[in-house]
Amino acid sequence: MNLSYTQGEETFAAEIREWLSANLEPTPMFESLEEEVAWGRRWQARLAGARWVGIAWPSAFGGRGASPVEVAIYNTEYARAGAPQPVNRVGVNLAGPTLLAHGTDEQKARWLARILSAEDLWCQLFSEPDAGSDLASVTTRAERDGDRWVLNGQKVWTSYAQFAQWGLCLARSDPAAPKHAGLTFFAVDMTAPGIEVRPLVQITGDAEFNAVFLDDVAVPGDAVIGGVGHGWTVAGTTLSHERGTAFPFKEQVVHEIYLHDLYHEALSSGALDDPAVADRLAQCAVLAQVFRVHNWRTMSRMARGEEPGAESSIVKLAWTALTQELSEAALDVVGPASVLGGRWGRQWLWSKAASIAGGTSEIQRTIIGERLLGLPK
Repeated sequence: MNLSYTQGEETFAAEIREWLSANLEPTPMFESLEEEVAWGRRWQARLAGARWVGIAWPSAFGGRGASPVEVAIYNTEYARAGAPQPVNRVGVNLAGPTLLAHGTDEQKARWLARILSAEDLWCQLFSEPDAGSDLASVTTRAERDGDRWVLNGQKVWTSYAQFAQWGLCLARSDPAAPKHAGLTFFAVDMTAPGIEVRPLVQITGDAEFNAVFLDDVAVPGDAVIGGVGHGWTVAGTTLSHERGTAFPFKEQVVHEIYLHDLYHEALSSGALDDPAVADRLAQCAVLAQVFRVHNWRTMSRMARGEEPGAESSIVKLAWTALTQELSEAALDVVGPASVLGGRWGRQWLWSKAASIAGGTSEIQRTIIGERLLGLPK
């Protein structure tokens, strides 16, 4: 594991810092989610115009062909500058890498550039009411009808589906095949007849999640990604990027900033004089360093040309532990009444989803046991 930057990498870090310093504006306060998304699309288009989004993608598709180390540097500097997450993060982090790995030339030419510019927002149609952790049990049906497919079913917890033009959809195309073998991966037009999106209000009061109903939704044959019956393999690519490469370096910096702010808040309020609070903050610092090391391992592995694979589950567990421990520590510092409002209260409420989003902690441990440790199923 290499923990040092080359001179070229230091130069690259300075380049992104300089561009953000010249172009980043304070994120305004938004009166609605619609306003926030519209602003986010304009910001992402600006990033894409300077090739500062999807930088690992080949230059032919709007990226920079950046190395895994450069991607990690970019994510670190971007988060350190306090820049907002790209509004089309499902498109950039999940759809794009999936299309690059499994898409046809026509599919890449059709979608990739519009993903980077945020002209087309994407969502992820994976989880279902009875198939969340056990994703291979999805029951949304895909039935062939001539040159097209017809989809019927329900998806849930679909982020920003109400704004998306396209969705990555895992559906059952062969109910007679074993559950992992009978799946196909589709790009679904979210404006097609038969699609209904119902927002879900969360405990934080936000409503970026949605339930999506598909009622005889027609999908053309050229929207199949990776071939009929190969949906589980394609979904594996999507999930490995969701758990191991899409968010960790940004989250590492964000959590380090949280920890820094919380420490100084505890120091100024006198809460740090309580040994239990001090111990808990120390534990958070330890978890932050563990998370950092896992990220460096991932980066070193990818720099050797290796895919993130099952090791992504370790990163996901480390992030979950840090997120939830830091949020609990915040309540120790500012008091449980803060859960009713304010920065730390909202963070604590949101942290409850950390062990569910992107695959539950139970599923991550199962993946580690079976695929990394070779334990029996």
